[in-house]
Amino acid sequence: MRPRTAVSTAALTAALALAVSACSASGSPTGGTGKASGKGATPAAASAQVDYNPRSYDELKDGGTYTTAGTIDDQGNPFNANATLTAKRVWFWYNPDVITYSPTGETQYNPDYLSDVKVGVTGGNQRVVLTLNPKATYNDGTPIDWTAVKATWQANNGADKRYNASDTEGYGHITSVTRGADDKQAVVDFKGVAPWWSSLFTTFLHPKAATLAGFNDAYVKKVHPEWGAGPYTVGKFDPEGGDLTFVRNPKWWGKKGRLDQRVYVNLESDAAANAFKNGQIDYSSAGDAEGLKRLSGVQGTEIRQGGSPFAYSFYVNAKSPHLQDIQVRKALMESIDRTQIAKIQFQGLGDYSEPLPGSLLLFSFQKGYSDNVGAVIKHDPENAKKTLDAAGWKPGADGVREKDGKKLAVTYTLRGDDPLEKATAGALVQMLKPVGIQVDLKNSTEADFAKILTDRSFDIFLVGNRAGDPFGTRYLCEFYCTDSASNLVSIGSPALDKEIHAVSAIADPARQTAEANAVERKALAQYGYLPLFSGPSIYGVKKGLANVGATIFGTPLPETVGWQK
Repeated sequence: MRPRTAVSTAALTAALALAVSACSASGSPTGGTGKASGKGATPAAASAQVDYNPRSYDELKDGGTYTTAGTIDDQGNPFNANATLTAKRVWFWYNPDVITYSPTGETQYNPDYLSDVKVGVTGGNQRVVLTLNPKATYNDGTPIDWTAVKATWQANNGADKRYNASDTEGYGHITSVTRGADDKQAVVDFKGVAPWWSSLFTTFLHPKAATLAGFNDAYVKKVHPEWGAGPYTVGKFDPEGGDLTFVRNPKWWGKKGRLDQRVYVNLESDAAANAFKNGQIDYSSAGDAEGLKRLSGVQGTEIRQGGSPFAYSFYVNAKSPHLQDIQVRKALMESIDRTQIAKIQFQGLGDYSEPLPGSLLLFSFQKGYSDNVGAVIKHDPENAKKTLDAAGWKPGADGVREKDGKKLAVTYTLRGDDPLEKATAGALVQMLKPVGIQVDLKNSTEADFAKILTDRSFDIFLVGNRAGDPFGTRYLCEFYCTDSASNLVSIGSPALDKEIHAVSAIADPARQTAEANAVERKALAQYGYLPLFSGPSIYGVKKGLANVGATIFGTPLPETVGWQK
């Protein structure tokens, strides 16, 4: 599964969970001086606080409905490069949840699927032996056995380029998946040592879903409950309206889900906030001060706030006509004041502050984190002008630079009428204008998000990624390899690919992380991504709803989500 999952910036105002499913400030984020405006020293790291009302299974009532805004994505297979966060979250409710993580990142094996896990290294090569629960069975009666593990590996290992897999690097280090003592045991052999192996098998594909047609096309605007497993299954799905309901699965062998129903209602961000205020949904996210204001004070609800596993960046498309020139991309990024973008996003959130993000791989609260962005990309508009001068882009009569009779104009794609989205776009226009880069604004809707990314139909786009596990180093190739379907900005080089693959082969986690930081600095110098902020995770939640809210890396199992006794 792809833990680094793209999310729409609509998430910033009301729906981090939707992702097509990304004022006077009393405090502001960190500035370039290392100070938070009026608030003293910059925090050393972003917040790792959680707030989700953790409760055990026995503390939950039996029954009830949990309703949120959301729908299935255009691509519902979370392994597919075209899938976004919505696909992962919907998949979670009706497919095997084999391995999850605690809020702080400890690996958790689900005994309903795994009876035993053994990891060893012989002759420098790692072997993982997964013993599967004898009762584990897909809804169509197919046993969940070693063939499911093999199918998941083969669909994602990159051997067949026709599979539009989002992340092949980790699977590519597996040399074989074979039958163990019996069909219920899978032996996974690696070339070298894979310290982050658990992230490869957080879920399993049904062998029919792992065929070429199944992987690429079967889940496009469709659900396949017969290929799923778990405490819930699909009760009804409206392919036109997008509404989706999960009900208890009569074929489930573990503890039954506490809820009678889990309901997704297809609503845009503003409508979701209104539905929460009216008591029609039980949960909604608020990524900014206006969203927080709208969700606060609703009778019978509370605000849950914590750290964020999200990272938002400007994606700069290196295949766009003017942006194919690396010097133009460099000048563009040198012209952007990330501090100002963060101030716009965080205005009105009290004394919230965070350091500017320095990596697409790790968060500042994680061990091994390095400020790779700060080492490579400096806010320096005057140097940006010199860079463009040297690249042959000369100021025109209207101040917009020209070369070979063409103006240096790029497009920024924004979605909807959200004030924050418009403020960010306006700030970008004003930052690039003095250096001679014209920014044309292009409107789209939240529903266009996945298609814009899939088609690469953008010049500059604000995109978020959600980390579903703590192993950020493992996703170096996903972001930066030239043949990665998830390298949405089309940067990289064969030489850089070689270095990335060498990093992924390092057995020691600490050394691998250190080398990944060094390689990421080289990749950032190709100027395709500009990390901007993470922000807090803020949710409006009905009181009594358990195991829902700000969890960082945590993923409470579906049967543990419900209403407190």
